[in-house]
Amino acid sequence: MNVAKSSFTELPTIDISDLASDSLAQRQAVADTIGKAAREVGFFYITGHGIAPELIAGIRTAAKRLFALPMDQKMQYYIGHSRSHKGYVPEGEEIYGSGKPDHKEAFDIGFQAADDHPFVLAGTPLIGANEWPQLPEFQSRVLAYYEAVFALGHRLFDAFALALGLPEGYFKAMVTCPPSKLRLIHYPFDASAEDVPGIGAHTDYECFTLLLADQPGLEVLNEDSAWIDAPPAKSAAGEEAFVINIGDMLEVLSAGTFVATAHRVRKVPQERYSFPLFFACDYHTLIRPLPSFLTAGEASDYQELSIGEHMWSQALQTYRYLREKVNKGELQLPERARGTNTFGHLKKQAQQKTVTNP
Repeated sequence: MNVAKSSFTELPTIDISDLASDSLAQRQAVADTIGKAAREVGFFYITGHGIAPELIAGIRTAAKRLFALPMDQKMQYYIGHSRSHKGYVPEGEEIYGSGKPDHKEAFDIGFQAADDHPFVLAGTPLIGANEWPQLPEFQSRVLAYYEAVFALGHRLFDAFALALGLPEGYFKAMVTCPPSKLRLIHYPFDASAEDVPGIGAHTDYECFTLLLADQPGLEVLNEDSAWIDAPPAKSAAGEEAFVINIGDMLEVLSAGTFVATAHRVRKVPQERYSFPLFFACDYHTLIRPLPSFLTAGEASDYQELSIGEHMWSQALQTYRYLREKVNKGELQLPERARGTNTFGHLKKQAQQKTVTNP
């Protein structure tokens, strides 16, 4: 495994406009830059992404209108009522590795799968209809943003393939009806929010994440276990940058060469909105390390994983309503479920604690 981590103090910025070039050499050059950032940091900003400002403004408007509703109206769309794990997530619903509830509220939507899709008919977890609040233009604005950023995710997945030495379209057949989730997240104003967790330290379950946020708060863990600020950024032309980070599944594919870097959100006094889209392959896709990234004795660290099973098992261990169903025996963790904090720097920290406190 060729690992080249760095004790970074800021995130690199990559102009990806050449991913739209007709020249494979130009696309490869961008991919190589992305690969370097994925190896050394696991996080980076992108500009030249082509997401229209109108789409960004539209989802912000939709989110503000939704979260301004009274709680009883928002709870009509509670995620615990959904058959496919979508809808409104109240504050305190999610509990990460620290055991402390998160101080935020969210609304989750997913890929628009038809009711007669085989995955839906089979009752596949995470796949199915979205919950849509009865708010003017909410559905159209959120879907327009999802579709544009999802298409951007396909371009980035092609670039990751090139960066890993694979054919450019290597992953395309794996993304037909994925459990790729878009979250609208709201952190309410809190004047006393100093040094309070907003989202606890974690890695993202999927392949990679495309994030847009409007206020500081995101922090990324570097190789020296120091938390590095990753505030919102813009290009010289004023284009809002997206933050891209490597998820668990790309770490598995590359046997740890691409790192699923741990991150968290500190609770800042400002009201904050963020919009992460978690890009995944289809539920039943099996992910295993590519042979070119393995050396003797390393295969045991990255066993074959089903993307969907991994995502579902992580949700079962994170969301309060799902944890309760597991505790009651109404749901079971998949046989190959991994615990939380088992990737990236969180995995290393857990191993160090085990050695220190046997």
